[in-house]
Amino acid sequence: MILVTGATGNVGSALLKELQACGAGPLRGLTRDAARAVFPEGVEAVEGDFADTASLKPALDGVRSLFLVSRLGSDADILEAARQAGVEHVVLVSSITVQTHPHLGPAGENLAVERLLKDSGMAWTILRPTQFASNSLMWAASIREHETVRAPYADTGLPTIHPADIASVARVALTEPGHHGRTYALTGPEPVTARQQAEAIAAVLGREVPFAEISRQEAHARMAAVFGDEAADAVLDVMGGDVNDEILTVRDTVSQVTGSPARPFRQWAAENAAAFR
Repeated sequence: MILVTGATGNVGSALLKELQACGAGPLRGLTRDAARAVFPEGVEAVEGDFADTASLKPALDGVRSLFLVSRLGSDADILEAARQAGVEHVVLVSSITVQTHPHLGPAGENLAVERLLKDSGMAWTILRPTQFASNSLMWAASIREHETVRAPYADTGLPTIHPADIASVARVALTEPGHHGRTYALTGPEPVTARQQAEAIAAVLGREVPFAEISRQEAHARMAAVFGDEAADAVLDVMGGDVNDEILTVRDTVSQVTGSPARPFRQWAAENAAAFR
């Protein structure tokens, strides 16, 4: 039995489809509302709340492999519940900032979860993706309203990753041998700037998407209202304020693990055009 957390998210939903398509065996998707969850046929929807570890015990019953999106609750308690339930292998979604920006607070938090997993006694595989292509969904409302997309560091290109590529690597790690004790840094196939992302979305919509670069100060004010000052500063450093060769590097890990090339941003934009119309 494989349990996928974050099952309705960008990575988890894609992972469930891949696991079901490859005949991975009994599958469960964890959600807060099983009645509203839409999963592939044959996937069992189970309810649980990361804020209430006791609620996860029924979902973990009989599970041998766990796909875990971290920092949604007490990871120490979640991993202990998984260990007590008999989970043998955990595939953890961490962040590439653990190795590119270890001095940042969120990176330190991700590293702490990685260490908890390594010390848990369960087999582990750690995925460290870079910036998600789906982050551009934060522009969706503006684009639908034909407003100007505003972003800082407009011409800094990061090797943005399609969430489905994270799912593909996770599927291989969950179903094929040779991935226990491995840490995978994951990127897309090429650097893509914020300006180029807006242009790619415009291309699939068949109309102009106005774009304007804003200052770090303006971007920080917007982000801090949602995430807090420290998290906003960390995101802005990674977006362009404190980039380095490590975070700018394009890696071929996706193709090495899955045998298929990483998907470019323009493919993600085409597949998700409806969100911007």
